[in-house]
Amino acid sequence: MKGTFPINKFRELETPFYYYDANLLRDTLQAIKTEAGKYSKYCVHYAVKANANPKVLSIIRESGLGADCVSGGEIKAAIKAGFPASKIVYAGVGKTDWEINLGLDYDIFCFNVESVPELEVINELAEKKGKMARVAFRINPDVGAHTHANITTGLAENKFGISMKDMDGIIDRALEMKNVSFVGLHFHIGSQILDMGDFVALCNRINELQEKLYARQIIVEHINVGGGLGIDYAHPNRQPIPDFAEYFATYHKHLRLRPQQTLHFELGRAVVGQCGSLITKVVYVKQGTNKQFAIVDGGMTDLIRPALYQAYHKIENITSEEAVETYDVVGPICESSDVFGKAIDLNKVKRGDLIALRSAGAYGEIMASGYNCRNLPQGYTSDELI
Repeated sequence: MKGTFPINKFRELETPFYYYDANLLRDTLQAIKTEAGKYSKYCVHYAVKANANPKVLSIIRESGLGADCVSGGEIKAAIKAGFPASKIVYAGVGKTDWEINLGLDYDIFCFNVESVPELEVINELAEKKGKMARVAFRINPDVGAHTHANITTGLAENKFGISMKDMDGIIDRALEMKNVSFVGLHFHIGSQILDMGDFVALCNRINELQEKLYARQIIVEHINVGGGLGIDYAHPNRQPIPDFAEYFATYHKHLRLRPQQTLHFELGRAVVGQCGSLITKVVYVKQGTNKQFAIVDGGMTDLIRPALYQAYHKIENITSEEAVETYDVVGPICESSDVFGKAIDLNKVKRGDLIALRSAGAYGEIMASGYNCRNLPQGYTSDELI
């Protein structure tokens, strides 16, 4: 079954563009609120890096989620969208001075710190402002996730986080500082995770670390387990909303929290992934020696995931009901990797047809580039077009 799209409205717009189903987004947010709300002290932040379209951010902010940011620009976007600074967490391995100062000026909830040098800089900058910076330490748990190598972040070989063996030392260092307050531990093992066993392994590792701290009579206020929950790229209509019930229940069952502790999540793809589609137009149908090509006006500059990760997106011809034929769907960029899909079965394609690349709400529009001097794609919500 194809997705439901306002085709007549689409024909009035310049392709390629992103289309966001605002109703599906709101339903997804309600599911998160309902399932997380079953457990006390569960706090959900939206990972802004997945999609920072202002209209999308506004809908997410209205739901009451906080914001997880990985740059000063994302902090600015979250503040502009109305997220309260008290619900903003800031992570990232390379925080610059201006970004740290921005977080201090807004008095954001927490800095997720990834190294001793970063901790020292935060303390120094906070001292200059007469501020107290709340910090959580991102611990690299050396837990592998069953996902693409480029989006696995919890292994010892990855650049992210502080090794477990260094945890005690950096906590001791923080407790000596006058302008930082150690409030939590932060973890994130990767993205597009569908095997709940990966999250169970993370829970087990956190339990070990918590026992180690408890032996030192240290109980942190906040545990942040990051995000990582994946979506069903193959069947966007069959499962448009991820299984948040199983996701939150997994942590409830396996993570041993102390009564006073708050558990934080940073969901991105699971929030916005299924609500977005890249809409692109067929410019030519080309018959090759052994195959035929549907050449569209969207390319890897608009949606880089297939070229970068060999990622799969379901592709639909949303303006044809003719018999199915097989095509390689390719873009106009001057790169051989500018391919959305090979040997894709589509309703017969002709020039001017509209093609939808589904499940593109996360890491689509936000990762677009101007390579080949191309314009960035615009983003529209169903609130605007229906």
